[in-house]
Amino acid sequence: MSLLLETRALSRSFGGLKAVEAVDFSLSRGEVRAVIGPNGAGKTTFVSLISGRIAPSSGSIVFAGEDVTALPAFRRVQRGIAYTFQITSIYANLTAEENVALAAHRPGTHAGRDYLARVGLADRAAQRSGTLSYGHQRLLEVAMGLALRPKLLILDEPTQGLSDSEIESFIGLVRDVARDATVLLIEHNMPVVMTLAHRITVLDRGRILAEGRPEDIRASDAVQRAYLGTG
Repeated sequence: MSLLLETRALSRSFGGLKAVEAVDFSLSRGEVRAVIGPNGAGKTTFVSLISGRIAPSSGSIVFAGEDVTALPAFRRVQRGIAYTFQITSIYANLTAEENVALAAHRPGTHAGRDYLARVGLADRAAQRSGTLSYGHQRLLEVAMGLALRPKLLILDEPTQGLSDSEIESFIGLVRDVARDATVLLIEHNMPVVMTLAHRITVLDRGRILAEGRPEDIRASDAVQRAYLGTG
């Protein structure tokens, strides 16, 4: 598989806190990669750097062969990077369908219905988004991300607030999305991570602690101590 994304010595500090420190990271096209780690490990900061929501203190980001380090977030979206936020970022007064149509820049009747159907929300297309449950708002965010037709879809805690049956559907959705796009997933639900990820990157205190296949990460003593609290 060819390389889609690469970071080189990527760092971000907030005052004296090194949230991300000298991270060298690579992601292949068509991969489903999970990023895990304890709270405060720098996961959301890391993907925020990739998406352009925040700027790095140092280091570089190359996407699809282009150095995008200095590009603002909207330019990275145009190049194919879509990021669903850890905290929902929908327009509460618009319907679910209107939110998706707005994300896709294709306003009009039924513009977002196909994407809502993919995430299981077709029957809620006309519902005002602010009245959706938290879990359904997360799924709406995923539909909005899909509407951008991204090369890279970054999902930040997407299963938070979902029921068991919705999580099963979500797993099927990610596998479907991965046929056309690369997926970078931050997720605390370890069964989801172990089921979906081709490879896992473990962050701890802003640095990469371990990286490998799910079975390798599960067996790692260092990961057990830092993340799972055992070993």
